[in-house]
Amino acid sequence: MKESILVTGGLGFIGSHTVAGLQQAGYDVVIVDDLSNSDISVLDNITKITSVKPHFYNYDINDAGALSKVFADHSIKAVIHFAASKAVGESVLQPLKYYHNNVSGLISLLQIMENAGIKNIVFSSSCTVYGTPDALPVSESSPVKKATSPYGATKQVCEQILEDCKNFNSIALRYFNPIGAHESGLIGELPKGVPANLVPYITQCAAGLRDKIIIHGDDYNTSDGTCVRDYLHVTDLALAHIKAVERQLSAKQDNTFEIFNLGTGHGSTVLELITCFEKVNNLKLNYSIGPRREGDVEKVWADSSKANTILGWKTEKSLEEMLKSAWQWQLSLNR
Repeated sequence: MKESILVTGGLGFIGSHTVAGLQQAGYDVVIVDDLSNSDISVLDNITKITSVKPHFYNYDINDAGALSKVFADHSIKAVIHFAASKAVGESVLQPLKYYHNNVSGLISLLQIMENAGIKNIVFSSSCTVYGTPDALPVSESSPVKKATSPYGATKQVCEQILEDCKNFNSIALRYFNPIGAHESGLIGELPKGVPANLVPYITQCAAGLRDKIIIHGDDYNTSDGTCVRDYLHVTDLALAHIKAVERQLSAKQDNTFEIFNLGTGHGSTVLELITCFEKVNNLKLNYSIGPRREGDVEKVWADSSKANTILGWKTEKSLEEMLKSAWQWQLSLNR
């Protein structure tokens, strides 16, 4: 067994895939998750995939006493921090919730890590820190502009905190749009309530759980008027976190704060995504055009060459594979 890694939000969408990957790589994994946007059933499904049950604590990361006990009970060498509120639209409506969960949560975690003498943290960041980019693709040297939502603003603030705290080794992974599900069909995106992200909304519509997909605007300056995003498979994304932790544990970081973009390097419009889903899964979706949604960026995709070179990471799976796996995951939920 390799070192112990704490994964906050480890039963969430990206967190669960990362936990599975870490365990398959031989790490001892400790999960802290308050189950506010995840389900306890995910724990058993991770165990089925890896044949190892992770340590699990149903705690809020703002509960300093509970979190301190986790560090006291385990010899943790690094933290991967996912636990945060993550819906752009909701953040516009509930900004205080986002600043409390995302910013205060990180501060609470760092204070306890400092007390425990743990220096390594991989942070779940986002391409939203770039706001509306001046040029595409977006690289790590692109300016961090005013965020278009409170969610994006919290990621900017958290990155600044990590950059300022030079007694930690921090790696911020700025992801673009993760979709898809594990090849086993046992874990995937499992939102509570109405999905805020496009692909789970699509799969729920295809399954008859939702009436119609509303595309938020078709008058953007793109090939078909709908927003462009850089979609990557969640298992590809999970691997980047493992490579980032390995970089820290082998003392290869060049600076106390490093940033990596994670994407495929090309964008797809919302309509292209819907058409691809219909084609690969032999389905027809019911959708219509609605008004633009506040907080949405027109188009963005990544320059991930830095992660390719330094982390030795690159995406492997195609958009077709992403959307096929997402539908297989939805079908498994309906059984």
